[in-house]
Amino acid sequence: MPDHPTRTRRDDSPEESRRGRLSRTFDEDAELYDRARPGYPPRLYDDLAELAGTVPCSRVLEVGCGTGQVTVPLAGRGCRITAVEAGARMAAVARRNLTGYPAVDVVTTRFEDWPLPDEPYDALVSATAFHWIDPAIRVPKAADALRPAGALAVVRTQHVNGGTEEFFVEVQGCYERFDPATPPGLRPPAAADVDSSDHAREVARSDRFGPTLFRRYEQDLTYTTSEYLDVLRTYSGHRALPEAARSGLLECIAGLIDGRYGGRVTKRYLIELGVSRRR
Repeated sequence: MPDHPTRTRRDDSPEESRRGRLSRTFDEDAELYDRARPGYPPRLYDDLAELAGTVPCSRVLEVGCGTGQVTVPLAGRGCRITAVEAGARMAAVARRNLTGYPAVDVVTTRFEDWPLPDEPYDALVSATAFHWIDPAIRVPKAADALRPAGALAVVRTQHVNGGTEEFFVEVQGCYERFDPATPPGLRPPAAADVDSSDHAREVARSDRFGPTLFRRYEQDLTYTTSEYLDVLRTYSGHRALPEAARSGLLECIAGLIDGRYGGRVTKRYLIELGVSRRR
């Protein structure tokens, strides 16, 4: 299948360089990522089946599968999956986690470089990964990969206000001390204030998809100090800090959790599913 006319390489742009550099940090410790990153609520998979058609025997293309947090549940529901993952270590862990699912093929490559097969897919799913793909490529190539009326399903995750709220106010002092890029007084937004329109507008601008339908889920997860630090060690922004700053930041956060919050904090996540059908 020929490339879409807007498919161009932009590796020399500052934004592409930064995006590529940060996205590669996830592959540095795939085992930690697999152990520490939370899964998604069961309702998400019910809604994927309803809105995107990820039902038994459907052909699903997953972009940015990581270590298989979404791939494994979809495979368990009987989907036939091609999972594209740029990180070699992440892909290796995903293959291990998907042992016993012969209908899943994990391909190690960037989505930008992956050659489209002759047979289009019923659905393309990308969970907390679509924003790492070149904006000039991701929506047009997603459309090229799908059959008519096939579904583009993008999952986005954000930390929002809730859980141990006072901790997330106090912890900003640690970030302002060790990460100079932290805006003063930064606070998690309320879930109701998170704007989804940027994704809907991007999809609409392509003129390849119909309207985007959204479903939202809030999830509270409680962590011990060590568990919370492990989660932070999987975040690209934390991994990109100089080693001394990262160590100081994590020590500051650990001291706060142990000293004022009894060694446990609860974090609230907003998970958002956006589904668009190819015209």
